[in-house]
Amino acid sequence: MVSIAPQSSDPGWVTDDPSWLGSAHGTDATETVTLDVSLFDAETHYPDGYLPSGLNLAQVTTTGLFGPYDNAATDGRGTFEGHLVAPRHVASATQRIAAGMLTHGRVVEANLPVPIDASGKTDAAGRIRYV
Repeated sequence: MVSIAPQSSDPGWVTDDPSWLGSAHGTDATETVTLDVSLFDAETHYPDGYLPSGLNLAQVTTTGLFGPYDNAATDGRGTFEGHLVAPRHVASATQRIAAGMLTHGRVVEANLPVPIDASGKTDAAGRIRYV
């Protein structure tokens, strides 16, 4: 018999460091986005099997999916959009994952898992304050 019950490949809780969040402001109004895991580098972005909270995100123009912000990218990811709010388990390098993205609030820059450059901070000016 075929089951129509929701299935999850999420192994449960992961150890994550949310100290990059400078306040709770903005965490109650995150944007839902879809991550394209094939755009992330396993060694850089999820060496422990999950994408950590605080990752810098940007949208691919042609697909509408999100990947890692990269100021040098020419596919739309050169414009910073926000930070991944909560860690997301990666089961496959080809999967797509629904996630929350912080688009406004306060961020402790020194505690981000991947640094944000000056261009990314300029993209977020007026929405995200880096301390």
